[in-house]
Amino acid sequence: MTGYDEAVEIYRNDAAFSSCNAMGGPFPPFPVEPGADDITAAVQSNREHWVFNEFMVTKDGAAHQDERYLLRRLLTPKRLKENADQMAGMADACIDAFAEAGRFEVVRDYGKPFTTMVIADLLGVPHADREHFRKIFTGQHVAAVGGESPLPENPLEYMYETFSGYVEERRRAPRDDVLTALATSTYPDGSLPDIEGVVRLATFLFGAGQDTSARLMGAGLRFLAEDQELQARLRADRSRIGDFIEEVLRLESPTMSDFRMTQKTSQVGGVDIPAGTTIMLHPGASNRDPRKFPEPAKLELDRPNLREHIAFGRGVHSCPGGPLARAEGRVTIERFLDRTSSLTISEEHHGPAGRRRYPYDPTYIIRGLTELHLEFTPS
Repeated sequence: MTGYDEAVEIYRNDAAFSSCNAMGGPFPPFPVEPGADDITAAVQSNREHWVFNEFMVTKDGAAHQDERYLLRRLLTPKRLKENADQMAGMADACIDAFAEAGRFEVVRDYGKPFTTMVIADLLGVPHADREHFRKIFTGQHVAAVGGESPLPENPLEYMYETFSGYVEERRRAPRDDVLTALATSTYPDGSLPDIEGVVRLATFLFGAGQDTSARLMGAGLRFLAEDQELQARLRADRSRIGDFIEEVLRLESPTMSDFRMTQKTSQVGGVDIPAGTTIMLHPGASNRDPRKFPEPAKLELDRPNLREHIAFGRGVHSCPGGPLARAEGRVTIERFLDRTSSLTISEEHHGPAGRRRYPYDPTYIIRGLTELHLEFTPS
């Protein structure tokens, strides 16, 4: 699915198109009876066989809404606004590490460390543990040859164990902190989630939030460093940074492919879609649909509908971390404009203008640069 209107129609029709295969893609774990027009019962009864079935992103209906409710209470506009100054401080801490060098690699030196620090702060990870988290989720550690690494082999397993301890401790002895708010949050009906459910939510936010946000920052900084006129415009008028972030999201949507399973025989864009059909949506293609966005390949800050892109999906499953990614992107651009007087692409690594070479992750799930080398003059 590459058209804009067609993608929005599917995203909004969660009754006909299940998110059960959002992570598993085109390989359903059960056979579909030919000719069946409604396989909703089969999809739901086989849910435990789907990849990542325990995570919110693959759930439907009330089960999805319950977990989304918990996440909304954590990522409130008020919290994000209050955390803006702290995010700026974290951005500066990352930039300080390479400020004197006049060059850096965006993904390794900034994107992953910054997003890890931001999410650790939002989840209330104790300050004493944050450096350990940063090393685990950015891979920034070195083990002695022949020796054992001081870090766990499986970061997600470490996350489960660590956050289980946090949640259990806060439920026994509540404090006035974010971890307590997370540990004591309830579903809409007032019931308390089990510890595993809360930990699963924190783990999902850590993994998904770090990955896609880091890619957004890489794309944004590449556009800035490539286009000196655009860079000058944003340096002169910081109020346009929000519009810039929206256009970067549209042009370089971090999610390359999203999946849905057709539960009920439907028709979209004049095409009949039988029950049991896997739908593969491409937000990046939909966001360049010329029927919706004229001159779609052009970054245009004055585009009248620039906020109508679907980089974060649409409907009940739209990405709840969208406001966080936008805030991280805005803070990142602001701090780099403040900390530098010029920002350019490293020709040593990417070639001269007109013949650039940019490596991207070899996957159909996520779109993002594997590395981006920039040079700058400190302000």
